[in-house]
Amino acid sequence: MNVSLSFMLKKMLAVMIMPFSIGVIIAIVALLFLYFDKVKQAKRYLTLSIVWMLLMSWAPLSNLFLKPLESVYPKLETIPKNIKYILLLGGDKEKRAWEALRLYNKIPNVKIITSGYSLHDNLTEANKTAQLLIDSGIPSNKILMQKKAKTTFEEALWMKKCVGKKPFILVTSAYHMPRAYAIFKKAGLNPTPAPTDFNHPNEYGLFSILQSVHLQNTEHAWHEYLGLLVYKLQGKV
Repeated sequence: MNVSLSFMLKKMLAVMIMPFSIGVIIAIVALLFLYFDKVKQAKRYLTLSIVWMLLMSWAPLSNLFLKPLESVYPKLETIPKNIKYILLLGGDKEKRAWEALRLYNKIPNVKIITSGYSLHDNLTEANKTAQLLIDSGIPSNKILMQKKAKTTFEEALWMKKCVGKKPFILVTSAYHMPRAYAIFKKAGLNPTPAPTDFNHPNEYGLFSILQSVHLQNTEHAWHEYLGLLVYKLQGKV
């Protein structure tokens, strides 16, 4: 997919300000001080890098970040009537697709819209998710694909052209739902939130550190808070 230079720069910046990247950058600064024989400063930054990575991969801290996001919308149990579309947002398709499949089996004559582009693959996220659903037994004529939107905001604009103000179900991860729902509502759409992929914290101990799952959860929450801030400043939420 062809993407603009500004979009690529935004993606690179987004990666650089993630918790793991920040820890690596601090470690690089420590290494630079060491190369210039400034051992005292190198020790300080190396210590800071280690403490930072320990904290960012610590279960209690990642749970603290995620809980306010995942507590906003509960799992959708009472399904509204006259729903014709389920929008399944791209990303974490293996987890999000199960919720779309559950709702599909409860709603007659509904269609699922998959979304998501790809920077590194000939197949977009929309294609991959659609194939996953087809393999799960959903007929291909019940699936629509939105392959071009690169951001949640662009997905909202596409849905506005597609369904207007007709109600639809919005499926995405629980941590992403507050931002996604706010964007779609601001765009004048009428989504019903169906969050999934809830984090079920079962580790709070002192030694639940340096685990990739906790670091990933921290980065998910970090990304959402930054996204909410940026979209707020841009007037998109």
